[in-house]
Amino acid sequence: MAQVIVYGQRTSLDAHRDALSEAIHASVVAALDYPEEKRFHRFIGLDERDFIYPEDRGAWYTVIEISIFEGRSVAAKRTLIDEIFARVEAATGIPPHSVEITITETPRVNWGIRGVNAEDLALNYNVRV
Repeated sequence: MAQVIVYGQRTSLDAHRDALSEAIHASVVAALDYPEEKRFHRFIGLDERDFIYPEDRGAWYTVIEISIFEGRSVAAKRTLIDEIFARVEAATGIPPHSVEITITETPRVNWGIRGVNAEDLALNYNVRV
């Protein structure tokens, strides 16, 4: 499971939403061997006055938070971050300096999905990559 929340200024997200979603999802699929059909993205557009960050990040400053089941290797997570930086810049022109990424891992037992505890789900993909 990978749940993605993307924060940015509303005008930036409105301009880049589809390209960001494609770039992030392609990165998750490539780095984590994740199923193509499982895309869970939420975009939180903020008014300029509600999104405070260092001036040098620019108006396109974007924060990407990814929640995943624990089990991915350090190498897979490093690859994911590298992929996101490269693909977001190629798709949107937003430079890596203006993107921040956090990955939060939790045990499957901490997730409830489709009416059951995720620990009891039979997954069609491998978490140990």
